[in-house]
Amino acid sequence: MVTPIAEVQQLVDQYRLWLKDRTRLRSVHSDWVEITTPFIDRHNDLIQIYARKDDFGYQLTDDGHTLRDLELSGCVLDTPKRKSLLRLALSGFGVEEDGGTLRVRATPQNFSARKHALVQSMLAVNDLFYTASPTVRSLFREDVENWLRLADIRFVPNVQFTGKSGFQHQFDFAIPASRSAPERILKAINNPNKDSVLSFIMGWQDTSEQRPEEAQAFAFLNDNEREIAPSVLDALHQYEISPVLWSHREDQREALVA
Repeated sequence: MVTPIAEVQQLVDQYRLWLKDRTRLRSVHSDWVEITTPFIDRHNDLIQIYARKDDFGYQLTDDGHTLRDLELSGCVLDTPKRKSLLRLALSGFGVEEDGGTLRVRATPQNFSARKHALVQSMLAVNDLFYTASPTVRSLFREDVENWLRLADIRFVPNVQFTGKSGFQHQFDFAIPASRSAPERILKAINNPNKDSVLSFIMGWQDTSEQRPEEAQAFAFLNDNEREIAPSVLDALHQYEISPVLWSHREDQREALVA
């Protein structure tokens, strides 16, 4: 009778054989070896790493592929919050990020463990792609909120208003009216394009008639990664919505702090 521990041991042994049989090596350039692993990324491509022997042991790297792929997919890790997510993803594996490249050092004694750590870190960082949709939107909204606080601009977050249609519309921030300024409604748009801007315009148009007559709307546009199309800015101006380029946000401080 096969005991449970013996049965699991057989499965572990099979895993080791599978890992060995599915790993491929190829020489590249003069002193680097390309290691193709059986692990796959979110594109269903096999993960590859590169190894080179030097005077101190071995250097293992992803050749910058992991972060470069994220950037090409629209997930640029260029803000404090995103860099923090990257550090968190790497810290548990002892992997360093250097100029966009993930790398580890290894000795002959711990080569297997360090190789495994690099691959696992690549998988963990690869998962940050999923921050490119709702989480990235929330990260830009968080950037806007932090700036409002640092600029001493009073605001109410996450406000909902019922429009003329009877539908509710949510906006990221509202700045209450003061003696010198009207109510101001703010929306943080991480990916300013035709669809995202049109959605805000429609929501504001439906809502504005239910707000004080002098109420104003502002659209914060993330231009960190791309230039904002003139058509986007023109569309906002047509509906008397003030576009605020993130790179020029300080230009609007006086209008919002009042």
